[in-house]
Amino acid sequence: MSWFPWAHGEEPKPAAGAYGRRPYLFYARRFAAWCIALLLLLSLAGAAEIPRTLEPPVKIEVRAKRIANFDARDSTQRKFGELLFRGGLELSSPYREFGGISALRVGADGAGFIAVTDKGRWLRGRIVYENGAPIGIADAEMAPILGPDGRTLAARGWYDTESIAEDGGTVYLGIERVNQIVRFNFGKDGLLARGQPIVLPPAIKKLPNNKGLEALVFVPNPLPLAGTLIAISEQGLDAAGNIRGFLIGGPSPGEFTIKRFDDFDISDAAITPRGDLLVLDRRLSWTRGLAIRIRRIALAGVQPGAVLDGPVLLEADMGYQLDNMEGLSVHRDADGELVLTLISDDNFFALQRTLLLQFTLIDE
Repeated sequence: MSWFPWAHGEEPKPAAGAYGRRPYLFYARRFAAWCIALLLLLSLAGAAEIPRTLEPPVKIEVRAKRIANFDARDSTQRKFGELLFRGGLELSSPYREFGGISALRVGADGAGFIAVTDKGRWLRGRIVYENGAPIGIADAEMAPILGPDGRTLAARGWYDTESIAEDGGTVYLGIERVNQIVRFNFGKDGLLARGQPIVLPPAIKKLPNNKGLEALVFVPNPLPLAGTLIAISEQGLDAAGNIRGFLIGGPSPGEFTIKRFDDFDISDAAITPRGDLLVLDRRLSWTRGLAIRIRRIALAGVQPGAVLDGPVLLEADMGYQLDNMEGLSVHRDADGELVLTLISDDNFFALQRTLLLQFTLIDE
């Protein structure tokens, strides 16, 4: 989802007497907002122009600029909440389809990864390290995501791909625009795999189409709820104002909620090997700016009817190296440390950045 409030009917209104003797400031901002909204709409329209014929995967160059410090104001600080900053990258590419990365999953080796973009494309590659810190991306390639008939998802209007879950060689993608989940035999067919829609609870189809399915995780053995696909909405709210989530398949299918407060919405989630659900929250407001938060929720408490919350591991605002953080993945490194990888969605907008950030969870 785009993180600009005005792109979703939330255009700011001046309070009585606002801007004093400078009313032109309000109108200038209003004009700029409409210009940016128009650019976003054109970007979305462009997604539907992806060719309907099969495109083979293409190798691309991904350039990486290292980020040494998470706190832009203090180069000596390494600890942030319960996390230690390991390093980061600002990514770019001359390939025109690069960008809009909304979810990723990093492999058990900490190097190989798959990611998806808002416009319905796969990105696959390897993270390159030096002394435990990411320094680049290698072997990158992209391809359109295919539907069951071989046409691209984008050609079907299913281009707002926002979330990934993995079960061995099976990959699930959540599509926010139509609140659909499709399953791929990625282990066999890789970037040429064709997605098959799965049967979903009827309530998922009623989620808002631009604030719907935003996070997916698959629960592996031997954790509680093993075999369950957990789907969480971005801002599909229940009557109490909490964020709706769904348990699909597994031993206890049903619906739960996660507490929403302070105007944060959910943008992704991941499961740790010991059985914690990590939830990535994001907030953007006119008065308070951009911020993120990571919460830890015990997986054992995730069950139908539950209202969930957990301690905050990290909270950061624009004083830090942040952008529109939409992806979260976890893996263990060679030393057994639990590594969190975050990635941002630049909305294909020149003023935003694609950031890849890595942290170590201290108490794992």
